[in-house]
Amino acid sequence: MEVVGPNTRGDPFLRGDEDSPYPTRHTEPYPLSKAQAERLVLEANGSPVAGGGRLVTVALRPTGIYGERHPLMAEFYRRGKAAFGWLPRTLPPHAEHGRVYAGNVAWMHVLAARAGLRQPASVAGEVFYCYDASPYAPYEEFNMLLLGPAGCAWGARGRPPALLALLARLNAALRGLLRPLGRYAPLLNPYTLAVASTPFSVRTDKAQRRFGYRPLFSWERARRRTVAWIRQLDAP
Repeated sequence: MEVVGPNTRGDPFLRGDEDSPYPTRHTEPYPLSKAQAERLVLEANGSPVAGGGRLVTVALRPTGIYGERHPLMAEFYRRGKAAFGWLPRTLPPHAEHGRVYAGNVAWMHVLAARAGLRQPASVAGEVFYCYDASPYAPYEEFNMLLLGPAGCAWGARGRPPALLALLARLNAALRGLLRPLGRYAPLLNPYTLAVASTPFSVRTDKAQRRFGYRPLFSWERARRRTVAWIRQLDAP
């Protein structure tokens, strides 16, 4: 998502596919580096390699990943437990996001690599979104589909949007001021707020058509595995 996703203007990108135009200009290091990395990967397609062959490159784009050992999910859970199981609602309820289970992202990598060896013309130099049957939902509501069965619940409506935007800008200013003294990387900044507040989901079957991708894990199984991992975070 960060390759083509929203910048701090909050431009809406909803239900796109691999051919959708995304007129985004990145300024934050994380999305900028991902966009540059994808460009370099695709430009390398067809480059000669030792032995007389040609390099086959493919770009896979998860819209947003969840699953076991996801550090942000663990942080959200621990924050909720520290607040007696309550999680505030702070983001807009209309910002639908697409999420995909980590196991299905890994499976798509395996199938794309196989296709690159056996049928390179089907994937060479192409971009594919990673997708599965996980439901589209606003960022916090999707998190609650996983955190709820682990004992969390909605608390009171959190900070108003205007206050969140102000706090994000203050964090960005503090990051700049404190850079000479050390690393300050707040979770909330203008870019992360824009990503979480902007609709972004995809509708595509390109990976299935080109190299036979079908999700290895159903939504029910992916959710069950993730919830089981979240519950064991309390284990000593």
